Amino acid sequence: MRVAYFGTWERGYPRNEQVISALRKAGVEVETIHASVWESEHKFAATMAVAPRLIAAEVKLLVAKINADVNALIVGYPGQFDVWSAKRHRKPVVFNAMVSLYDALVEDRQRFPTGSLAARALRELDGRAFARADLLVADTRANGRYMAELAGIAEPAVCYVGAEERLFRPAWHRPEHFSVLFVGKFIPLHGLEVILDAAHLLPEISFRIVGSGQLDALLDRPPANVEHIPWVEYDGLPGEYARAGCALGIFGSTPKAGRVIPNKAFQALAVGTPLITADTEAARELLVSGRDALLVPSTSRALADAIVSLRDDPGLANRVAAEGRATFEREASEEVLGGKWRDLISSVTS
Repeated sequence: MRVAYFGTWERGYPRNEQVISALRKAGVEVETIHASVWESEHKFAATMAVAPRLIAAEVKLLVAKINADVNALIVGYPGQFDVWSAKRHRKPVVFNAMVSLYDALVEDRQRFPTGSLAARALRELDGRAFARADLLVADTRANGRYMAELAGIAEPAVCYVGAEERLFRPAWHRPEHFSVLFVGKFIPLHGLEVILDAAHLLPEISFRIVGSGQLDALLDRPPANVEHIPWVEYDGLPGEYARAGCALGIFGSTPKAGRVIPNKAFQALAVGTPLITADTEAARELLVSGRDALLVPSTSRALADAIVSLRDDPGLANRVAAEGRATFEREASEEVLGGKWRDLISSVTS
């Protein structure tokens, strides 16, 4: 089988890199056909500024040469604008959608008011792109149901996000100095306020927060026990997880927060770091609280209590770490996900 990973997808974004890696491990030949748009600035931050590059990119994709032996095109994330260009090449199109732009920019990040012209346009764009693909693939069943409702289509296929195993391998051992790690882009679904409030409740525990983004202002005056690292190279993230006492997922209150399992959760599971994340519909698709993660209400008190339990109970921490890694191997390893992606592609090419 031979596929082309096609579009303006964001290079370096874990979902895209992991799908390509998993497919290659499953014996699928993957070539890339890419037009750069989203790498040069924060995604979707300035729609008018990006428009000329996006138009030029779509023209480039329309005239791209597709080898005759390519069985399907996989449109990567973000790819809502790319599905039409892909369909022009008369190959089956698999859309690795990852997120709804309406969900991300209107309901979650609130960049556009609900009911505004921009919001209506994004919702229409999502629905048409989801429906036009020969196969739509979501990252969780909860997110898939949302996409199906938005587009008026049957529920899509599901493949978890996973983590790149060239980097994220078992490496965690309970450290002598317990610390809490959060890695993220500081968007509303992450629940950074909940994490910082938990840090206030636990002044004796060190918190290491890696990243930057929309809610940077929350860290202008962080608690004394919070160390903020604006940037760590992607290849350095596994070491961050390996050194932490536990890792945090997401704790936001937006609807999207209940529908996704973020990259950071899979990365922690892959390294074997004990994970604490919000008790959501999506998280419960994969995880069982007290077994392979601690799932808690999205409150600072609940998060603080869970952190203390992992600090004070080495047996619990070691068990959650081991079971979390086992769940990753069983449900989200590249071997497992590569096979699922290969089978899904076969379903639209046979």
